[in-house]
Amino acid sequence: MAKYRKLGRTSDQRKALIRSQVTSLLYHGKIVTTEAKAKEIRKFAEKMIALAVKEADNYEEVTVKAKVARKDKDGKRVKEVVDGKKVTVYDEVDKTIKKDLPSRLHARRQMLKVLYPVVETGAKKKDRKKVDMVDKLFTEIAPKYKNRNGGYTRIVKIGPRKGDAAMMVVLELV
Repeated sequence: MAKYRKLGRTSDQRKALIRSQVTSLLYHGKIVTTEAKAKEIRKFAEKMIALAVKEADNYEEVTVKAKVARKDKDGKRVKEVVDGKKVTVYDEVDKTIKKDLPSRLHARRQMLKVLYPVVETGAKKKDRKKVDMVDKLFTEIAPKYKNRNGGYTRIVKIGPRKGDAAMMVVLELV
């Protein structure tokens, strides 16, 4: 018996398909796909969530001093003239950041190998913003499944596809 389904594609196409489907599943919470694809995608999604649950609290908070540009009431940077040049004025601020411990950093890199970058589209090009899927896994998805031992996804059959009668399913996070 094979260890994985080939899905009628070459290995690079199959890997790209699985990566994109897993990213979509974790971003949207559910996707509609064929049964064979869903069973294959489920393996990767469950591994990602299990890794996030395991490493969710594995960080330390560190306070650092950071230089932040001073802004006026309109949100623009304040500039002052020094030696005939306009220079931005900076203030020192204490910030608390999460510093990953080595195992969480490794988990983050393992997730980045599978997940594609996601960009939320807006009406204009400047309204687009990048979504950190790994951070979403650690902060939103992992706490939801903290007390659950596996079984993070569900496959619900919705009937055959009209064109080729392939069984269609909804793959969703429980």
